[in-house]
Amino acid sequence: MPETERLNTFPIFLRVEGKIVVIIGEGDEALAKARLIGQSSALIRIVAEKPAADLHAWVAENGAELICEAYRPAHLADAVLVFAATGSAELDAEIIADARAQKISANAVDRPALCDFLTPALINRAPVAIAIGTEGAGPVLSQIIRSRIDRILPPALGALARLAASWRDAVERLVPKGAARRDFWTSFFEGAPARAVAAADFDAANAATEQLLAGRPMTGHVALVGAGPGSADLITLRAHRLLMEADVIVHDALVPEAVVSLGRRDAERVFAGKRKGCHSKSQCEINALLVALGRQGKRVVRLKSGDPLVFGRAGEEMAALREAGISYEIVPGVTAAFSAAADFNLPLTLRGVSSSLVFTTGHDLKGAALPDWAKLAIEGATVAVYMGRSNAAEVSRNLAAAGLSPDTAVAIVENSSLPNRRLFHGSLADLAGLQDREDLAGPVMTIIGDAVAGADFRHSTPLTQRTNTETRLERTMR
Repeated sequence: MPETERLNTFPIFLRVEGKIVVIIGEGDEALAKARLIGQSSALIRIVAEKPAADLHAWVAENGAELICEAYRPAHLADAVLVFAATGSAELDAEIIADARAQKISANAVDRPALCDFLTPALINRAPVAIAIGTEGAGPVLSQIIRSRIDRILPPALGALARLAASWRDAVERLVPKGAARRDFWTSFFEGAPARAVAAADFDAANAATEQLLAGRPMTGHVALVGAGPGSADLITLRAHRLLMEADVIVHDALVPEAVVSLGRRDAERVFAGKRKGCHSKSQCEINALLVALGRQGKRVVRLKSGDPLVFGRAGEEMAALREAGISYEIVPGVTAAFSAAADFNLPLTLRGVSSSLVFTTGHDLKGAALPDWAKLAIEGATVAVYMGRSNAAEVSRNLAAAGLSPDTAVAIVENSSLPNRRLFHGSLADLAGLQDREDLAGPVMTIIGDAVAGADFRHSTPLTQRTNTETRLERTMR
């Protein structure tokens, strides 16, 4: 290995349970170290002649020992680690020298040249710990790395590790060493026991572990996951984590490749797109596929555009999985109405103007009969219409016939949240022209209501050009 790739510090995990760690300092640096060491079971001794109020309060809340005296070498007695955080270069150097004389490893805050050891950026999922260090070269980089790793680790990881420890003796007795034991622990940490711990159902976690030990085959698991409106950075942390764990990803047509590619490279991809007039698979075929994959023991992510519970046919898929006895979960996503409103800086509710919100599809406004919610639009509700381009004329005509003013403001977004999104604005009377816009090939979200007048229209295009008339929206924009 080239010399430049060798570490100058070697990471270790030091046992500190019941051991004394001494921190000398009065201010923020001492408090930061106290908070860091306070994540362990060490006995913390703080030496501060005049401790700051925040440090004093932390000591009282956490049961640390506080010695309000000027530093003396005797304060280091019986310590396993020492932190010098006085802010004085001379005093820090003195403390380090005293610690070394007593054969105690010491650290001087922000003085790497004086340090016997460096403190890492720490991710704590006790008993699991992840430490990131840069040998003092880039503390901010350590924090950035810590933040990124922390986001992908499940919050229940520590509880899962503790459960594993409780079963370790039984596994060593009952499961042969080698591949069989590795397979067992892989199924434990990625399968039913882990899912049960994540749901805080420890009885189910223990039952699933017993099933693994008995060698009974485990059924798979299906996650109905919201992929969000399109932008890859709008999926949730849980969605990202499940994509990284999935054996199979079953995705819809509106889910961009950038989101699908967040999954494991070796995961099987199954296209189950349904667009108007072009269905890759019927809903019954998709239901059967999810059940079959679950029975094969696969970890499946059913990736749906937006939120799976908003016009996502999740109800039918849940019913099929329940009937087949396949475990499943729902992972919410950012629905298109929210991202479209964000694209327009549009308040979906506005005090004194609109206090309710309706989600609907354009198909609900076809024909002569209006749905029950139509009266809400007349009373000021904001209406978010999904998949409404092809029947925009019916939407406009029927809402106007129900009594909604033709001047009511309308905002339209194609490809919401994506770089190629397009924004249009107008009135309910203008909306009918949307139906003939063949250039709008992407998914379209329409938002109707008086609250729309509060949007930012600087980057949107009028649906129609007006010469002699002026809508309420245009009067608001002046």
